[in-house]
Amino acid sequence: MTSSYEVVVVGGGPAGAAAALALADRGRGVLLADAPGGPPAVSEALPAVARVLLRDLGAGDTVPGDGHLACYGNRSVWGSEVPGSVDSINDPHGPGWHLDRPLFDRRLREAAAVAGAEVRAATARPAGRHADGTWSLALAGGRGAVDGTADPGEVVRCRWIVDATGRRAAVATRHGARRLVGDRLVGTHLVLGPGGGAADSTTLVEAVPDGWWYSAPLPGGHLLLASFTDADLPAARVEPELFRDRLARTGPTAARAAAHPFPPHPAPTRAPAHTARLNRVHGDGWTAAGDAAAGFDPLSSQGILTALYTGRAAGLAVDAHLAGDPYAHDRYAAAVTDVLAAYRRNHAAYYALERRWPDRPFWHRRHRRQARTTSPGAAVGAV
Repeated sequence: MTSSYEVVVVGGGPAGAAAALALADRGRGVLLADAPGGPPAVSEALPAVARVLLRDLGAGDTVPGDGHLACYGNRSVWGSEVPGSVDSINDPHGPGWHLDRPLFDRRLREAAAVAGAEVRAATARPAGRHADGTWSLALAGGRGAVDGTADPGEVVRCRWIVDATGRRAAVATRHGARRLVGDRLVGTHLVLGPGGGAADSTTLVEAVPDGWWYSAPLPGGHLLLASFTDADLPAARVEPELFRDRLARTGPTAARAAAHPFPPHPAPTRAPAHTARLNRVHGDGWTAAGDAAAGFDPLSSQGILTALYTGRAAGLAVDAHLAGDPYAHDRYAAAVTDVLAAYRRNHAAYYALERRWPDRPFWHRRHRRQARTTSPGAAVGAV
């Protein structure tokens, strides 16, 4: 017997969980399909303003909760050798958090389940469209509770799909949307072991000739190191000895890392970090949210915030559309466009502050792109 839902949300990260929460809170029958396996999400800092979004989602009391570290400030070496800092005491929302990402994502899915969504550890793939406009989706990998098992041949039906599959935008790109990529940024990540000495609760961003470094403490005393550059540059290579050599040529980042032991067999991992968006964020029977709709340079610190915001907004748009509002998705698309416009302005302004290496390819590309997109007659809406 085929199970039927009003909406299937494909992807169980923050955007998918937020969409499922918004829909379930409005009484919609929702399946949240969280694909098992895959690379673990990279931990990151969550700004304090997320408290507002979490409260609006009805998850403020349960997420983030215990298990995360408070983030009391942000330090940077950017535009000069003189470090700068922003203290959370100046933030009206208080301190942010250094997240345990698996825990954060799991608690969001649990909040969606409490709200009434069915949460399944399953991969969901559209398998066909019916004359009445409903979808069939093939599920594999989990049934019932989040850690259950499933019949590989199980099929469910729904009226609408929310694509929260991340930068792949697997549903949207399969059904007519195009991915527009703005740069070639990639991140190389490594987690160092627990360190000694006084705990440092801040994030640190340090510009270098071929890109920039990010470091932040993780629960358990570990330290996350991430190096960002363009995929075609030598600094993007992931060999452990090259990673350590590039680290040694930094300033405060290397000093911070010195207090933490490298793993016995360090194996940095590389992941895409470029700016990207879909040419349209909704189509016939589907809506995209989170990185599937728009993926941002991690320098913006907007990844999870945007996922929560667009996930909730997408869920509300789908709910309104199913209730008969013909303009709900137009308003959602306009909201995503506004977020992208603000991001582009801030992104260009922050990269423009760093002028120490104007002839190095990484920085030359960003300064050239800034000049092109801010000149008279520049294309409106360029990524």
